[in-house]
Amino acid sequence: MSVKIHYQNTHFITSAPDIRHLPEDEGIEIAFAGRSNAGKSSSLNRLTNQKSLAKTSKTPGRTQLINLFKVTEGCHIVDLPGYGFAQVPLEMKKKWQQSLGEYLQQRTCLKGLVVLMDIRHPMKDLDQQLVIWAVECAIPVQVLLTKADKLKSGARKAQLLKVREQAMTFGGDVSVDVFSSLNGLGVDTLRQKLDHWFAPQLQQLAAQQAESQDAPSE
Repeated sequence: MSVKIHYQNTHFITSAPDIRHLPEDEGIEIAFAGRSNAGKSSSLNRLTNQKSLAKTSKTPGRTQLINLFKVTEGCHIVDLPGYGFAQVPLEMKKKWQQSLGEYLQQRTCLKGLVVLMDIRHPMKDLDQQLVIWAVECAIPVQVLLTKADKLKSGARKAQLLKVREQAMTFGGDVSVDVFSSLNGLGVDTLRQKLDHWFAPQLQQLAAQQAESQDAPSE
């Protein structure tokens, strides 16, 4: 079954300081994670063709909460707090890291992880730890090398090849592609990946609807 999702209909649901404040752990969630200032918010806005779905900022560490967005029934995108460098007090940073870790380890409806990395500075220690963790948990990963417009074509291809070779050493289901929220490079590839991850939920809903229509009326 081919699934086509209209990402422009995505809308904000809630912000939560930790997983205990999130809705029921059901359906399918795809999480977006990355170092502070890796371009998460800009990428989400480009994905959904919305200018301000996710708030962007030049100040690293703007995303302090777990932000939940509804794509369609039972399908959600989660914008996780940025990790790594952030211009915030250490105690606040520790709190974010705790909520990030809890979500990744305990949220059972998490079915895919999009890890965003600046193409000029990919696979830092925390990036690698996150990808390795996902592989160990059998969660598929889509690495997006963001800000790809900052490099010329040759340098961009060389960096992509280098990171793909590195990703192969982790094992598991890890894809690597380039992305630019500025010119839309890679946005179709990202949508196809999310379509694939969300497909089981949409197929289940379609089957339930068909079943209810076929059921004899009393």
